[in-house]
Amino acid sequence: MKLDLHVHSTASDGTVSPEGVVERAIAGRLDVLALADHDTVRGVGPAMAAASGRPLQIIPAVEMSSTFAGGDIHILGYFVDPEAEVFARHSRRSYERRDARMLKMTGRLRELGISVSREQLDAQRGSSAVAYSRPHLARALIEAGHAASIRDAFARLIGNNCPAYLPTDVATPEEVTRTVSEAGGIPVWAHPPAERFRELLPRLLDAGLRGLEIYRATRTYMSVAELEAVARSEGLLVTGGSDWHGPGGGTELGDFYVTGDEVPDFLAAGGM
Repeated sequence: MKLDLHVHSTASDGTVSPEGVVERAIAGRLDVLALADHDTVRGVGPAMAAASGRPLQIIPAVEMSSTFAGGDIHILGYFVDPEAEVFARHSRRSYERRDARMLKMTGRLRELGISVSREQLDAQRGSSAVAYSRPHLARALIEAGHAASIRDAFARLIGNNCPAYLPTDVATPEEVTRTVSEAGGIPVWAHPPAERFRELLPRLLDAGLRGLEIYRATRTYMSVAELEAVARSEGLLVTGGSDWHGPGGGTELGDFYVTGDEVPDFLAAGGM
């Protein structure tokens, strides 16, 4: 069994529609895919409909944004109920705060002599219903000739600790962990940052954290061995995913995957 448990679509900051994600996942011979858009479950229904009767199982998922000590912390929620009212409330708050954040970030860029218009930003979103995320801004910077690539935009301008960076400031990590649990899901810490890991882990465990994202296609902030050791000692589930946002990065769905043998406890917890 081949699984990718961290994928985005145009429902948030990906470049491929939920239906297109399904087609690419099937083409990449994945068996299971978790559509985990940022702070929204709008893409889950279309993805599940597109996968119905086909050789791909969709796990309803979400990636919840939060802020801790001035930095972004993301909590993945797996096997959630997309109809849960808690998601509607969180999505509304996220939309408003992301809009305000993007206005301030583009203001910071203007102070650096870098201009990105609202129209250029909007052209990167799937629709006006999609909340702004940094990848939208990165792609707008590329289109405007201010960055050579998404990696370049993040490295010089909008990544953590860069001149135009601001945290999302949507909720606390504990709040979003509880939100996932309230929606019937399994909360998992996405790409845990080494600099805050030991400080934040006990607080997340108290809030109901049940897993760590350990296996990733891109670089991780902590070693796989270190995270596996923590998962064993704390009795946490382990997951893995590509964090795929589209083919612009030179990869396709199915290039990275985890196997059922690597995440058996996670599958059992989800009733698979």
